[in-house]
Amino acid sequence: MNFKEMIRVIPDFPQEGIRFKDITTLLKDGKAYKAAIDTMNEYAKSKAIDLIAGPEARGFVVGAPMAYALGVGFVPIRKSGKLPGETVEASYSKEYGKDVLAMHKDAIQPGQRVLICDDLLATGGTIKSTIELVEKLGGIVAGCAFLIELSYLEGRKTIAGYDIFSLVQY
Repeated sequence: MNFKEMIRVIPDFPQEGIRFKDITTLLKDGKAYKAAIDTMNEYAKSKAIDLIAGPEARGFVVGAPMAYALGVGFVPIRKSGKLPGETVEASYSKEYGKDVLAMHKDAIQPGQRVLICDDLLATGGTIKSTIELVEKLGGIVAGCAFLIELSYLEGRKTIAGYDIFSLVQY
């Protein structure tokens, strides 16, 4: 299946000069969505993971169905102030702004193997902060999986040293 053909590109969103990769066109096609998750899970199976962690919100759309299919837990990474329990936090810069991510302090136990999943690897800032959160709690980052990678933004350099899988590259 050609997943790239299933992703709509919207120019000048959310600001001028950005070519937004809209995954909703892939998500609404049940066969394509299932095939994308299944393909990403082939990568995940080789990592012997205990958990999947995904940053909000589109990381939930990728990570949660992967975790369900693999029979492992899912750890939501939220923006600061959105989780009710004690949290750890990490800040990051993205293509067009800054933010702070948070995760519950009890979400990951030391030594657990975690696969980080998101819809997009751009500059790598979000994933670098997610990696920081996982490692603060003693988790082992087994790899990082993405629906899309914007290779021209060189996010791989930001998270160099970690195993990376991307379904589609631009």
